[in-house]
Amino acid sequence: MSVNFVELEEAQAASGLRVVYVPGVPSPWGEAAKGILYVKQIPYRAVRQGPGVAEWTGSTSAPVALYEEEAPRGGWAEILLLAERLAPEPRLIPVDAAERALMFGLSHEICGEGGLGWSRRLMGIAAALEDDGASGAFARPVAEYLAPKYGYRPGCGAEAKARTIALVQLLAGRLHESRSGYLLGDSLTALDIYCAAFAALFRPLPPEHCPMPDALRETFSGMDPELEEAVDPMILEHRDRIYQEHLELPLTL
Repeated sequence: MSVNFVELEEAQAASGLRVVYVPGVPSPWGEAAKGILYVKQIPYRAVRQGPGVAEWTGSTSAPVALYEEEAPRGGWAEILLLAERLAPEPRLIPVDAAERALMFGLSHEICGEGGLGWSRRLMGIAAALEDDGASGAFARPVAEYLAPKYGYRPGCGAEAKARTIALVQLLAGRLHESRSGYLLGDSLTALDIYCAAFAALFRPLPPEHCPMPDALRETFSGMDPELEEAVDPMILEHRDRIYQEHLELPLTL
């Protein structure tokens, strides 16, 4: 099931599920949503974020999922719960209450405010606004656009890096302890998809699987020695296996 991008007008006129994505960038939130819908084989129309989309979705961010006449859903958990409702099998949320709570808690630490993706973004913003030219810095106009979205404040880069390192070490520790190769239990859950998608913030998939401009690839990959050491190879090995066994390649951006 390839991602089917359509024009905004077609998506607005259509019924069923429509999902808005950031164009041309392997945004981990968007790629995770694509992965969830792919695993569940849920058909939908995809729209690239652009003129007129924010007025339709009520958001300048993406992904945003719109199903029938229901309210738009822009949160990672909201999109997952909608997908689980539309296609209960294969399950990506554990049935057991304790495992379900653990999965959502760990997923928040990847996808949520203050989590892995959020902190990594703050690192790139801080590098651009405080240390122009540092490894992993966004282009300054991008950093200035993203800064208010992520609650940037001067001097927050060190805190964001420490949080990023703690979280990649947490995930690597779970993988080292896993007997199944999955982060939770013996089968694929949404947590594995989130971890695989967010690994792009350290090492994007190779060009044959994720075509992107060299400058953007350098921004995604830019890490200082301390962070580079913290990114355990098992994180990337897990990413590669999840994509090869469960998700669609190459990415459609």
